[in-house]
Amino acid sequence: MTDSPSASGPAPESGRNFDRLKGLLRQMFQLDRGDLDFGLYRIMNMKAGEIEAFLERDLLPQVTEALAGVAAEQRVALQAELDKAVATARSLRIDPEKAPKVIELREQLAVATADADAEADVYGHLFNFFDRYYREGDFMSLRRYSGGGEPTYLIPYDGEEVKLHWANADQYYVKTTENYASYAFTAGEADAAFRVRFEIAAADNEKDNIKEASGKQRRFVLAEDAVAPDDDELVVRFEHRPLTEREKRDWPGNGATQQGRINATVAARVLTAAEELDPAWPLALAAPVPTATDPDRTLLAKHVERYTAKNSFDYFIHKDLGGFLGRELDLYLKTDVLDLQDLALGDADRLRRALGRMRAVREIGGKLIAFLAQLEDFQKRLWLKKKFVLETQWCVTLDRVPEALYPEIAANEAQRVEWQALFTINEIAGDDGAGLADGFAEASPGYLGESGPAGLLSPGFLKANPFLVLDTRHFDRDFKDRLLAALSGFGPLDEQTDGFLVHGENFQALNLLQAQYHGQIKCVYIDPPYNTDATPITYKNGYRHSSWLAMIDSRTTLTRLIMSNEAILCIAIDDFESHHLRELLATQLPNFQMLGAVAIKNNPAGRTGTSGFSICHEYVLFYGQVEMVKIGRLEHTEVQKSRYKERDEIGPFEWTNFRKHGGTNTYRDTRPRQFYPIYARADGKIRIPNMSWDNISRTWTVNDTPALDEETILPIDNAGRERIWDFTVNTALKNVIHLQVRKDSKGKTAIYRKWRINEEGLLPQTIWDRSEYSATEYGTNLLTNMFGETHKFSFPKSIFAVSDCLKVANLGRIHNGSVLDYFAGSGTTGHAVIALNREDGGERKYILAEMGDHFNTVMLPRLKKATYAPDWKDGKPVARDKGVSQLIRYVRLESYEDTLDGLVATPPEGDLLAENDTAMVEDYRLRYALAAETAASPCLLGRDFRDPFAYTLSVVRDGVRRETPVDLPETFNLLLGLRVESRRRLDGVLAIAGKDPQGQNCLILWRNLDETDNEALNRWLRRHRKAFPAPDLIYANGDHILSA
Repeated sequence: MTDSPSASGPAPESGRNFDRLKGLLRQMFQLDRGDLDFGLYRIMNMKAGEIEAFLERDLLPQVTEALAGVAAEQRVALQAELDKAVATARSLRIDPEKAPKVIELREQLAVATADADAEADVYGHLFNFFDRYYREGDFMSLRRYSGGGEPTYLIPYDGEEVKLHWANADQYYVKTTENYASYAFTAGEADAAFRVRFEIAAADNEKDNIKEASGKQRRFVLAEDAVAPDDDELVVRFEHRPLTEREKRDWPGNGATQQGRINATVAARVLTAAEELDPAWPLALAAPVPTATDPDRTLLAKHVERYTAKNSFDYFIHKDLGGFLGRELDLYLKTDVLDLQDLALGDADRLRRALGRMRAVREIGGKLIAFLAQLEDFQKRLWLKKKFVLETQWCVTLDRVPEALYPEIAANEAQRVEWQALFTINEIAGDDGAGLADGFAEASPGYLGESGPAGLLSPGFLKANPFLVLDTRHFDRDFKDRLLAALSGFGPLDEQTDGFLVHGENFQALNLLQAQYHGQIKCVYIDPPYNTDATPITYKNGYRHSSWLAMIDSRTTLTRLIMSNEAILCIAIDDFESHHLRELLATQLPNFQMLGAVAIKNNPAGRTGTSGFSICHEYVLFYGQVEMVKIGRLEHTEVQKSRYKERDEIGPFEWTNFRKHGGTNTYRDTRPRQFYPIYARADGKIRIPNMSWDNISRTWTVNDTPALDEETILPIDNAGRERIWDFTVNTALKNVIHLQVRKDSKGKTAIYRKWRINEEGLLPQTIWDRSEYSATEYGTNLLTNMFGETHKFSFPKSIFAVSDCLKVANLGRIHNGSVLDYFAGSGTTGHAVIALNREDGGERKYILAEMGDHFNTVMLPRLKKATYAPDWKDGKPVARDKGVSQLIRYVRLESYEDTLDGLVATPPEGDLLAENDTAMVEDYRLRYALAAETAASPCLLGRDFRDPFAYTLSVVRDGVRRETPVDLPETFNLLLGLRVESRRRLDGVLAIAGKDPQGQNCLILWRNLDETDNEALNRWLRRHRKAFPAPDLIYANGDHILSA
């Protein structure tokens, strides 16, 4: 093979096109980011030399060969035709060199022998084709062809009445806002180490005349007052926005080149600012971290580059890149490579050349597509992979904990410190009023605000405070095993669990929960980011709405699978994306209908929008299967209840006029059967006369006359208009004891009826404007009361708004349903469920998924506080006697980024590739190399389970690679969909019993194979079998010979 496009050296135009194509391929195959050491870039950089050599030496030169092959075929055909023409001329005694046909064929043969433009055209077409779809790390599915010199766009359409399509409709949205929102690393050595945190500053609607425009490129730049200390951390704040005209002049260029110039400025400014805060900080930040291309790179420069790159690339993964590009290439060949004039002119030679170029473009383009599809499909496989559970912990109120464990709990310093921070337990008075004297083993004057000595708490104090929430993260594995074994004795563990929290990406959480909760969830409430400037998602330049749609699309698909047929989906949204959301749900949930759209006045003070309106509302959209669901009702307000002051043996009621009032349906001409006389006596008694209906006149014929002491009352209003009664004749006869003669507001005799309050509540209206729906008062201020001023969570929902949404979704009526919220934020949905259960003694369960750090700082502490007490002030409980019993399980998931970080590439052994033919090696490199060479990675279960309790993944945390344990038993439970009934560790074997989705009893055994071999496991099962229900299936790690 040659090292250049042509063995004899490329023509200038061919060389230029070749270099352009090669540069684009380096970007597409991620070979131009050798300085990046995260995710798939790390693996690609390890293989960069091999891939680049393959592309340049093996694949691209095939263009020359393909064209040469076509030219050879043409030459053979032309030579045969030329020989025939020469023979014909000679037979006619004509000089062949003067014969027109011979001259024409010789010219064509010369062209076929040396077509200098063909190679350049092929490289140019390959560049133009791939450049259409590649945008800063992603392939955008923008179907188009060139028509009249302008691109013409196409969308897939199957004859639907209405079609919703967006730029990346066939892609997964994989960008995580967690990296965008906060990125941290550690600088310095040992005792001098400190943490550096990058954050995105909150966006303003408009700033410095910078406005978001379609297609305008945003960059990461330092915010105002960008560098500041936060306790022992250094915080650097960025903005992600289009550049001003001046900034464009200061930082010229495009894409990564321009961001690189900005990064250099950022690093210099941060070092200068850090020196003013602490002279030691810039020394650590300037520590050398050289690379081959940048020997002067510093630690700070490395992380600035890493942070900006993480959030500039890889927003999407195509669901079928190979199929998409293959179809597009076929269209491109027909519309851009083959000119219709080639057919119309009838020039066979020109047509042969065009077809030759088409074949070369298709052959090489197809191989490049296969290579790209390998990369994209590999990433898709990693994205869709069910993620590992890295950690499982439990929160449980002390009323459920056996008292035998109290001494260990009382001696646990970390738990005591947390209780002090959450519940201010130092303020609990003993019987003698002397603070903690009765509750603690001994008084400690240094306790307040300090970390006191271990053993400070007493078991008696724990017994007196049953709703303190224990968190197993403060205890060792042995304690947790004994606690869960004890809880298993009280009943099936999953049935006892009130809340299940998932710390991880919501797509990954939904994907992992499918087996266990398929078709089980009664209500889904979500509050996705509204994608406004105040709550944006991380989106690709120019694709703000389509990025948001791609995010919602894949999650709603999984949501439907997890919902029961009677479930209701509630989605909070505002005007910015509501129209897109409605169209998307109509497409994605064809069996669902919108049950209602409620406007909630969540911001009574209003916020000023760019349109000049003071926006004070948001929406909640309710979806469900109309024939399967029943809309829940809301409680009557106290004002409404106060109207029903009368009471009889049935219950409270009020007297209302029996005559209807209102719209057109209350008049005689619309409902004539409800216009009839009622006879009233002075003593208040009434009588409905005997009557018969006349179908011709459509009136009642009265068959008896009123007595002398009876007055005839008709439903005629004060304006003399003929109205109707509330009831038909038959219904009135059955309810006559509930009617009464009374004087109306004008002093006239009228018929009144008993109007009773609907015990089920009110049908929800479509406008909610109660003061309790204020997000400021009952969201932000509520959290401030719970945490004091320490919480850092923006825009929490009103707990009453969420609670009423759950009631409308039938959780008010169904006391044991499950609620799912996978945009859990501060945990308002879980708090609302706890409050509902506290109110009516229900056993509703909540499942929450949240990715951000506020899982630890706000959501989990909030649920602990909500369990301990309903009301808070200045971070302290108002009362301590209203706690509720609670058991919460929370897990932390491996992220997509963790999976990428955990990849390990293992090249084929020896000269395996060299020993096979060229075609097989090429096919391996184009289609299989990535999957085959990373198959042994721990994140892909590349190791056996000899010791399942020591399985780890290598992931990056705070900029440092470290081994992180994996909870294989919990992962397996979720993959299997197991409803756990008991969990016990007996004689070194962890035994988990439960039911799978098919209702089969399962026993799952986990052991260290080096400590418990198969024979030992058999003996274990004979010894402990009676401790578990008779299993239908037995699972055990490693090979075994057990049988159910």
